[in-house]
Amino acid sequence: MLLLGQLALYADTADADLDFVDAVSPSLAASLPEPPSGVFPEDYDPDDGPAYPGDV
Repeated sequence: MLLLGQLALYADTADADLDFVDAVSPSLAASLPEPPSGVFPEDYDPDDGPAYPGDV
């Protein structure tokens, strides 16, 4: 989590290499552990929500 936060701060700097940010951020996000049980309600569905522009 800390590295993702630092990467987000770096991405907002004037000299940021956004190609680097785009290349590294998915790997950092994928490396996060699953949240512990009980964080979300039992019936929580991350795919259930409002339609966003561009969704079909």
